[in-house]
This record gives sequence, structure tokens and C-alpha cells, in this order.
Amino acid sequence: MENAIGRPSRVAARIAAQTAAERRRPDYAGEVSALIEAARKVIEATGTTAKARVADIVALAGLSNDAFYRHFASKDALVAALIEDGAERVAVTLDRRMAREPSIEGKIRVWVDGTLALADESPAARTTAVLWNSSTLNSSIPTGDQAATVPFAELLHEPFALLGSTTPALDAELVTHAVLGRVAGHLRAHTRATPEEKDRLLRFCLSTPTTG
Repeated sequence: MENAIGRPSRVAARIAAQTAAERRRPDYAGEVSALIEAARKVIEATGTTAKARVADIVALAGLSNDAFYRHFASKDALVAALIEDGAERVAVTLDRRMAREPSIEGKIRVWVDGTLALADESPAARTTAVLWNSSTLNSSIPTGDQAATVPFAELLHEPFALLGSTTPALDAELVTHAVLGRVAGHLRAHTRATPEEKDRLLRFCLSTPTTG
């Protein structure tokens, strides 16, 4: 997947760099981007009616099975990359919205609302379809050490530091796990966050940073 200026996303670039290091070839970013984008389109098209096949993904990407397995050990590995890439894309959008907010509270409110929006109808359907295609991931957004949480947590580092946190990275990580846990709960229950829940989570975020 390429970003707005036509360069591979961090996820695609990282996977391509790993492959290139192993095989001593530097030209794999385009292949990885094509596979991630093809997987996204195939999975969104099939939803939870049928499992996406590697054959369909490589065909849409215009690549071969050899190209697929050059970068991914299995379809599960591609799904994990797709989740990470999706998190990065959402985080980029949230970062832009947060930058337009003049106050710390406004920035954090944008973050809370944007993160909880993952449980809204269209994002939830896409996320559920992606996770349904993996045999190793639970039907929820990963909330442990998975890289999918990192882009969200990084957005809170500066606001928490400005609130006086002495451990902004840790506080951001804890808050991210808590809020994504709520998103996971909504995905499982097919519900959405209410305005009251959003306000409560905002207050939780504002009170979380430790100052001593």
C-alpha cells in the first residue's frame, strides 16, 4: 500500500526490506504493496461469505504464488500485515485531524472518537472480514503486543507529555489497549460507542497521565 505521496507504507517497506535482506535484492516494496492492496480488495469483496484464497490475491495483484511466498509464510502472515497496514492508515488520518485541534483536550477527543469509530458499521464490517480470514487471530482488534496498536499509541505521546506525564509512552500504551479493548467488545457485540461512552473515555484519557 502506498501513501499519499506515492511511497510504500511503513508496513510494506519493512516487509520488503526483510525479504531483500534475506535474498539480497532491493526491489520488493512494490510486490508487497500490491499483495496487501489485493488482499484488502479481495477480502472486502467476499466479506464473511467465503475465505479469500491466495490464488485470488496473487491474480489480482498480477503476481505469482512464488512472489507471495517470497514475502509471506502463509495467508495468516498477510492478514497480520493487512491489520498493521490498516492501523497505520487510520493513524495517519487521525494525526492530520489531531494537528488541526488547538487544545490538548481537542486532540485527545479526536483520537478517542476516531479510534472508537473502528466499531462503526463500515469499518467494523471490513475489520471483521479481515479477521475472519485468519485462523490465528481472534475476532477482535489485537490489543496485546501486536504492532497494530503502536500507530495509535504514538499519537498520544505528545499530548500526554504536554499534560505533564513523566511516562507518556507507557501511559499512551495503556490507554490504547483500554480503548481498543472497548472497540473489540463492540465488534463482538455488533454495537457502537454511545456519546456517553466517548465522553467517559475522554475523561479517562485526560486523567491517565502520571506526573510523579
